[in-house]
Amino acid sequence: MLPHAYELPAALFLLAGGALACFAGYRLFRIVLGIYGFILGAAVVSSVMGSSNTIGMVAGAIAGGLAGALLMVFAYFVGIAIVGAGLGVAIAHVAWTQVTHADPPAVAVIVCSILGAIGAMVLQRYVIVVGTAFGGAWTMIVGAMSLTGARDVAKAAAARPWILYPMSPGTGQRWIPAAWIVLGLVGTAIQLGVTGRRK
Repeated sequence: MLPHAYELPAALFLLAGGALACFAGYRLFRIVLGIYGFILGAAVVSSVMGSSNTIGMVAGAIAGGLAGALLMVFAYFVGIAIVGAGLGVAIAHVAWTQVTHADPPAVAVIVCSILGAIGAMVLQRYVIVVGTAFGGAWTMIVGAMSLTGARDVAKAAAARPWILYPMSPGTGQRWIPAAWIVLGLVGTAIQLGVTGRRK
């Protein structure tokens, strides 16, 4: 978790990166992989650093972010499989939270991630479009909520720093999944119709 002084730049980065992924993710897939690799690497490294060492945490987040970005960009096909696996896990979580408030069983998550990875390799273009649209939409929502001072995002990230998005919205925020789905569908339509069209 970044220190308070760095929350605004991080929120702006999430919002801009999310918009880029949501509306032009297929055309700029390597850039989007780099952005999400940076976010993931920075989140992992900053979550293991001591919160009292601000300089060390920020330096670690930058170093972890750069390592994550390079890893994702150079591992293009692995990145596609990871996008598919992540999409499968997201679907498992969203579907399961509609039935019960508990986390889905590990077997269901593993099966969905494997099916998502296989599907991503078979249907690369469509999985990239849908994965970047919905991943970007969620990143935009998290960034926008951070900008408006919504503390539920920060609390969810602090409680489980390896999860970059809370799949179960807080009390009074049942609109979040609906907004995510609508924004993801709009991003998918724009990519299929305009930005992701083959030349």
